[in-house]
Amino acid sequence: MSDVSKTVVSTRVRLARNIDGYPFPSRLRDEKQAKEIIRLVTSGLSRLDGFDSDQFNVYYMDAISPEQAQILKENHLISPNLIKRKRLGAAIINTDESVSIMINEEDHLREQCIVKGLELETAYTTMAAIDARISRTMKFAYDDRLGYLTACPTNLGTGLRASVMFFLPALTINGVMQKVVRSVSRLGLTVRGMYGEGSEAEGYMYQISNEVTLGVTEQEILSQVEQVVRKVVELEEGERENLKRGPSSLDVKDDCLRSLGILTNCAKLSTEEMIKLAANVKLGACLGYIGIDDVAAIDGLVVKMRPANITAAAERQLTPVERDVYRAQYVSKFLKKIAK
Repeated sequence: MSDVSKTVVSTRVRLARNIDGYPFPSRLRDEKQAKEIIRLVTSGLSRLDGFDSDQFNVYYMDAISPEQAQILKENHLISPNLIKRKRLGAAIINTDESVSIMINEEDHLREQCIVKGLELETAYTTMAAIDARISRTMKFAYDDRLGYLTACPTNLGTGLRASVMFFLPALTINGVMQKVVRSVSRLGLTVRGMYGEGSEAEGYMYQISNEVTLGVTEQEILSQVEQVVRKVVELEEGERENLKRGPSSLDVKDDCLRSLGILTNCAKLSTEEMIKLAANVKLGACLGYIGIDDVAAIDGLVVKMRPANITAAAERQLTPVERDVYRAQYVSKFLKKIAK
């Protein structure tokens, strides 16, 4: 049976919603009206039964620092687009950072739930419950024929995007990834990089999500994405076996072990090099070359060692060189603890 945990990193379910009677964010020219939408959402949530305000934090984009905004972005809690809409946007995020509601991004509301592993139904159930509660306090823009009305036509209907983050080193190294992308596309799904549309696949990390939201039900979307996910996991596992048994197996093993050696002994470490080497270490753990029980810990390490998160951890502004030194020291200690 497939060990999905070594291939699937996380699951995200996102719902796009707009409030009836207000222009879509791209048409919002009145800053006062944008702030009114933020107040409407935040006050509406606070009035709901069962809503614990202590469990949620509100971040106004024009009130937080650029560093804080970057931390939220690095942690996949807000999008680059929301950062650009500084005067108009806000985000409501729960304390364990599994739920994030962006306000005045591409749509009035972008509600998302992120959970570890392959948990499409869990993420959707969580988000659907919150969405239902929000809809009690405001009327969403909805058409009987088209469903939920959204800024981008590709989100019409359910407004649901179900995406899964993968670690796909073997498919990439063996040159099979482009074939997978084409096959997934024919099924009405899309493949993107780690930070969504327009981003690169850093460290062999890819997102697969549905493209079709109109004319299908939420359950049909979740079912299709899950089927494709399990097939991609199966393909990745097959290619990992090919890596272990193929003519370049010794080179692959050498790359993995050398990467661990560099990460545990270097004096400075850039973000780009860390991402590349950490991916090799994770691959080595998945192939059995390196003894790491919890491979997901490496994913958390990579996020924690991005520039804005490092600055927050150091509690002071660091020069680029100081960040690289801090990163090298932290990564070395971390890996020495978990690698056997």
